[in-house]
Amino acid sequence: MFRLKKFDFLLLRNFIGPFLLVFLVVMFTMIMQFLWKYVDDLVGKGLSWMVIVQLLFYMSATLVPMAIPIAILLASIMTLGSLGEYYELTAMKSSGTGLPRILYSLLLFATFMMVLSFLFSNYVFPVANLKGYSLLFDVREQKPALNIKEGMFYNGIQGYSIRVGKKDNDGQTIHQVYVYDNTSGRGDDNVLYADRGTMRMSDDKQYLQVELFDGRQYQEMAPTADKSKGFEQTRLRFKQWKKTFDLSDLKFSRTKEDLFRENFQMKNIAQLKASIDTFHQELKRDEKDLFRNLRPTYCFTRIHLDSLFEKRRLQPLSFESDQGPADRFAIYDKALMQARNAKQFVGFDVQNYAIRQDNIVKHEIEIQRKYAYAFACIMLLLIGAPLGAIIRKGGIGWPIVVAIFFFALYYILTIIGEKLAAKQILSPLAGMWFSTLILMPFGLFLLYKSSRDQLVFNTDRIYSLVLRIARRFRSRKPAPPVI
Repeated sequence: MFRLKKFDFLLLRNFIGPFLLVFLVVMFTMIMQFLWKYVDDLVGKGLSWMVIVQLLFYMSATLVPMAIPIAILLASIMTLGSLGEYYELTAMKSSGTGLPRILYSLLLFATFMMVLSFLFSNYVFPVANLKGYSLLFDVREQKPALNIKEGMFYNGIQGYSIRVGKKDNDGQTIHQVYVYDNTSGRGDDNVLYADRGTMRMSDDKQYLQVELFDGRQYQEMAPTADKSKGFEQTRLRFKQWKKTFDLSDLKFSRTKEDLFRENFQMKNIAQLKASIDTFHQELKRDEKDLFRNLRPTYCFTRIHLDSLFEKRRLQPLSFESDQGPADRFAIYDKALMQARNAKQFVGFDVQNYAIRQDNIVKHEIEIQRKYAYAFACIMLLLIGAPLGAIIRKGGIGWPIVVAIFFFALYYILTIIGEKLAAKQILSPLAGMWFSTLILMPFGLFLLYKSSRDQLVFNTDRIYSLVLRIARRFRSRKPAPPVI
């Protein structure tokens, strides 16, 4: 066991600062991306600031398992690059301290963050997902707030469409008002028009009180039994018309969180494994039900025959000769019906099996995701630290470009593996560890090269190899014909 020395604490101090800075920047960037994605669902619905803060808090908590590996990757490149830029890394190596020993304290920190990320993914992430996505569902289902604009139809009140031609500065006096009543279910069969009126909200904001003056009403009556009379229409003039609209549908309401608990993203590992066992039991039950439903179809099958009957030679029956045309047609029809029933049973069971198998795969992918994202803290450190020692450049310039490239590669490989696992081309274990299996050997290779101060890619050798291949192809060219 290595004991922590003074340079270990100095290295940790230089590492934790960039790590926290990058972590906060990544979290802020992801939250801005979330707001940009769902801005249409948030604007214009009269949501309180408390609802917005809760939504951002829950959704930011779901981003932590992804933000920690990014911060470790970039912070390791910046820290080791800064040490290499000022020749501190060279001085440490010349004193006999190898790169694995230099990275010992960072590996301890990455291990701690790996455990913290796993615990967060297993216990906090499901709860944040449950509360965040249930709140997001309610926000997206929320109707727009009451905002009747001039010259535009407002359809937020169920069963009514309101158009206001002009509004005075007091916000209550309105002119050229149209009210379309659709509550009858026969379309716009009841229309009101008034030259002027008033519009007020109740004190509790639950009702809209509309009062119109000097208007007309056009209403089509219900159709009669006599089709020749067509539709009757009633025209009325009024001096004053009052209507109170219920705005309770516009009030923000919460859905019970229990409706979302069965989603695989809302469960920890123990709950995921319990759900997988339940799905396997349901598959076995469906298999028994299928056999029980298909067994009567094969009515010619005899089970547990008498021993004396089995010893006798069974004579084949001549179906064509023993049955008449009418009987043969009835038998054919019954056999066809039984075959169709059997096909229906099998088709339904196949669909059921596909759904349950898909749920099993999703649950297994979610289990492996928690482990894979946690281990990414170690893997990306083993890639970022040697890269920082190789490029020997600190700060936020070139290291950010390299870190973004490798994290984009890691993320793309993770998505590919997850898609292959979801389509059951790869197992959930291989799919979710697909990126790790590809990048981990590369990280160990970089660690080996940087610890020995060797070039990762010898450009001179590559150039000479290309020249030899080019000369060989030139020598194989046929000689020009002699004239």
